[in-house]
Amino acid sequence: MQLSSEHRKIIEDSIRDIKDFPKPGIIFKDITTLLNNKEAYSILMNHLYEKYKEYNLDYIAGIDARGFIFGATLAQMLGLGFVPIRKKGKLPYTTISEKYSLEYGIDEIEVHIDAFSKIQNARVLLMDDLIATGGTANAAATLVNQAGANCVEACFIIGLNFLDGIKNLEQKTAVYSIIEVN
Repeated sequence: MQLSSEHRKIIEDSIRDIKDFPKPGIIFKDITTLLNNKEAYSILMNHLYEKYKEYNLDYIAGIDARGFIFGATLAQMLGLGFVPIRKKGKLPYTTISEKYSLEYGIDEIEVHIDAFSKIQNARVLLMDDLIATGGTANAAATLVNQAGANCVEACFIIGLNFLDGIKNLEQKTAVYSIIEVN
């Protein structure tokens, strides 16, 4: 399903740019203003519902933490289970983890080892608010597959096309971003 140009503009206009956050030279895309705009959030979530209702998904996995907001809402709308992919040390049961590179160092995310075990070869949609360099998203897609499921697509509200994150992630799974920043 295509998002109309009018609806795309409503969503885009609801996202606030914050200059020099978290450091000079960065323009941070603040989605909190999208979340508190009932019209924009409704348009966004209804668009995602229409897009993914025929994908025969089994789960939605959301990346810590803003992916939880969109992923859990969409999972409820589609009648699916939601799986959180969290930062290291936040999940209480046995986990598998994946490290990824940051600009200065390494970070790690994890998922419960049995997160997708109720459905063999479960079809999973991965969600987050934004893809930049793609380190976290690539690690999350790897975790979904390592946990015995199939990451069929990764969905982002915002894709920063001037970085290589989308291109790199497309080597693992299909990628859809609603708002593309060039």
